[in-house]
Amino acid sequence: MKMRDYMGLGWDQLKRRKVVTALCALGISIGSAAIVVALAVGESASHYSEQQMKAYLKTDEITIRSDQSQDQGAEGSASDKPGSATGSITNQKLDLIRTLPHVKAVASFQQVGHFYFKLDDGKIGSFELVATDLDTLEKFGNEFQQGGPSDIENTIIMNPGATMGLLDEETMKNRDRQMRANQNDPAIWETFREFDKIPTSLYQKKLTLTLEHPSVSEGKAQAQIPVRVSGVLKKGESVPANMVMYDKKGYISHALAKQIRETIKASAPPDSETAKRMGAGESYSEVLVKVENSSHIETVDKQIQKLRLNTQNNLHQEERMQGEFVIIRVVFLGVGLFVLFIASISIVVAMTMSTYQRRRQIGIMKVLGANLRQIRNMFIVESALLGLLGGILGIMLSYWVVWGINALTFMMGKNSAGDDSQILFISTWILPVGLFFAIMTGVLSGIYPAVKASKTDALTAIKRE
Repeated sequence: MKMRDYMGLGWDQLKRRKVVTALCALGISIGSAAIVVALAVGESASHYSEQQMKAYLKTDEITIRSDQSQDQGAEGSASDKPGSATGSITNQKLDLIRTLPHVKAVASFQQVGHFYFKLDDGKIGSFELVATDLDTLEKFGNEFQQGGPSDIENTIIMNPGATMGLLDEETMKNRDRQMRANQNDPAIWETFREFDKIPTSLYQKKLTLTLEHPSVSEGKAQAQIPVRVSGVLKKGESVPANMVMYDKKGYISHALAKQIRETIKASAPPDSETAKRMGAGESYSEVLVKVENSSHIETVDKQIQKLRLNTQNNLHQEERMQGEFVIIRVVFLGVGLFVLFIASISIVVAMTMSTYQRRRQIGIMKVLGANLRQIRNMFIVESALLGLLGGILGIMLSYWVVWGINALTFMMGKNSAGDDSQILFISTWILPVGLFFAIMTGVLSGIYPAVKASKTDALTAIKRE
């Protein structure tokens, strides 16, 4: 007999026993759907967690930190002269790092200090002033809400937190009076906390930077540095929504940072703490290196370390998370296999009962010359067809289940993407896996009935009927 004959006989038997076929196919479809959904949940969880991990851990970046105990040079670097401290971050080393294979971008940072700023309308705010290469902000995952880097001197880029909670002096005094008068009233404190979340439009606005609060420094001679806001960044994924107002930073160029330090040092006494602080902040405090892919992190990291620089990356965190993702997939796969195993029991029972009911047919086939192998193959092919039918129904059922989960999750407002994008999805490689397990379940469940059928005595079966 050819495979086509086996399949024809098997399909005829399935159509003849509609109720048994429907029940067995339903059991397999539930099992295979459980496999597909379980793998989809594991894959979706892995994909979502990997995205979050890359956003928070920056697994494709290398951080180079300066050694505070080393000698520091001017203009953000130390020169590689004989006798200079090893491990210092220099412009020469940064230029060399930019030429390394797989390096996409290099950004250097200087902590200029904490500054206050005042707008023309009297509103006052504060932030940490950071000097960096402004054109690299977007290369490291920052997006602009307004504007962007400018070639014009004395420009600054603000992050969202620095635009929040700006008040004029009169409003500040009124708020302080109310807070002192209602120290035990949580409603007042909550109201003012909400005020701190209100942003002010700063794009293209002029700011005046000072080291001391403008209200404290009245009548004092202190340096005032005018700047103009050329861009405002969007909220970063790594900053929780309730922490944005506390993340206050302003980004300027290294040239402007040097100009600010010189202006402040010129206006302060030579031996004052201010002059010392401005002089101590001239070195690179941190350098970020963006690599093409996290798979190249280790290679680039070793090359940077050869320059006697202190590096740090989150590669080990990614490896640890990948191991946890494998565990998640295995757990969900195990759940699906267990459901499929339960479904296979119903197939064994149904096929065994079918063998008992078809003893006369089996006996006649043996009398007509069918051998044991052909009898076994007929039952196994029939079971495989039953598994295939159940697998196809299971795939259809799994799509309905996934659609229902996505719809329910979206309706409950738990879609972190903030749109109608799918939280749970079925990758294309999962479908053949689910179908394979369904067919294998049918085949394995049909082996025992097939062996039992092949051992049926032909004459005894015909006589009993």
